[in-house]
Amino acid sequence: MDARFTEEQQEIRRTLRELATKRCTPDDVKAAAATPAGHDLALWGTLSTDLGLPGLALPDEHGGVGGTLVELALAAEELGRVLAPTPLLATSGLAAPLISALGTDAQRSALLPRIADGALTATLAVPGTGLATALGLVADNAGDWAGGGRAGGVQARCGEDGWRLYGQAEQVLDGHSAGLLLVAAHTGGFARSRTLLFLVRADAPGLARVRQTAMDATRPQARVELRDVEAELLGAEDADVAGALAAVGDTAAVLLAAEAVGAADRALERTVDYVKEREQFGRPVGSFQAVKHRLADVYVQVQAARSAAYYAAWAASTPGERPVGGLALAQALEALRTGAGEAVQLHGGIGFTWEHDAHLYLKRAAGDELLFGPVHLLRDRAAEAADLFAPALEVAV
Repeated sequence: MDARFTEEQQEIRRTLRELATKRCTPDDVKAAAATPAGHDLALWGTLSTDLGLPGLALPDEHGGVGGTLVELALAAEELGRVLAPTPLLATSGLAAPLISALGTDAQRSALLPRIADGALTATLAVPGTGLATALGLVADNAGDWAGGGRAGGVQARCGEDGWRLYGQAEQVLDGHSAGLLLVAAHTGGFARSRTLLFLVRADAPGLARVRQTAMDATRPQARVELRDVEAELLGAEDADVAGALAAVGDTAAVLLAAEAVGAADRALERTVDYVKEREQFGRPVGSFQAVKHRLADVYVQVQAARSAAYYAAWAASTPGERPVGGLALAQALEALRTGAGEAVQLHGGIGFTWEHDAHLYLKRAAGDELLFGPVHLLRDRAAEAADLFAPALEVAV
C-alpha cells in the first residue's frame, strides 16, 4: 500500500478546501439547510458541472471521471469539514453504486450519465428505520428488514401493468428532493420471499414525500409514502440484492468516516484557535495543562480516525482486500463525538448557545450515529465479519 496521495488527489483536496472556505461559511450552511431543497442548489451545480464531483468514482463510459473511492473520500472529507449539506452521499455513495452493480445496461446508460453531471440526484429508500441494517453495517442484512411479507415495510407486486409498490420508508436521506428513489421492497409472499430494488421517479403518481425534522439539519431526511406507485425493477429478479447493499454499505461507511474525520478536524482547529485567544486568570485558557491534555487526546483520536478512513478507502478500491468501512466509521464517529463535545465545553458559555456553531458538529456526530450506528454495534458487526471471536478449533491429541 502506497500511503502517499497523487498530485491529482492533492489538487482535489486543495480545490475543494478553497471552494468550501468561500461558499460554506457557517451562515451559508445554516441558510442552505433551511431551504426547501435542504442544500444550496447553486453550490451543487458548481460541484457537479465545474468539478464533476458526483461522477468522481463513476467510469468514463458512463460520463464519470473514472476515479476511485479514494478520490471521493477526499472530497467527502473536505465537505465534512464545513458540514456542507449536499446530496453527494445519497447520490454517489448509495444510489449510483447500486445502479452500477445491479442495473441493466439500459438502466446504467440512461441514469449514470445524468447522475455524473449532476442533472439527477438519487437516494436509497429503506423501509422503517433499518438503513444501517439494510447496508449490513450493524447486523446481517439477509433478514426480514424489508417487511418479510407481513404488514409494514414496503411491498411489491407484479401485475399486468408492471410492478407496483405500497408502503412507507422513514429516514430517507434527501428523500424529499431526490429526482430518483431506489426503493427496497419485499415481494413473493412467504413462498418466494425476497427483497428487490425498484426505481421510482420523483413525479410518480401515488408518491408522497415529507421532509422530517432531523437532529442534524445539515443531513436532510424525509418520510416517503408509496400508495400503489408504479416502479421499475432494478436489474433482474434473481439479483443478489443483499450482497449489493452490503458492498454499498462499505462504500457509504468510508464516505461517512471521511466526512466525520473532516468535521472532527475542523472542530478541533476551531477549539484550539479559541483557547489561544480566550483568557482566564490573566492567561490564555489554552496554556493550562489540563486543557492541553484534553486537546491532545482529541488530536490523537482524529489522526487515528483519519488513518483508518484512508485505509478503508484504499481497501475498498483494491480488489481482494477485506472491507473495513464499518470499523473506520466507528473510529471516526467516536473521534467526532469526542472532538465536538470538547469544542462545546472548551468554548465555555458561548459554546452552549444556539448562535455558536459548535452544536452543529455535535449534532452531526449524534445524527450519524443514530442513522448508521451506534459505534458499539458497528464494531461488533466488524468483529463478527472477521470471525474475531470464532471458537478455536479443537486439536486432536
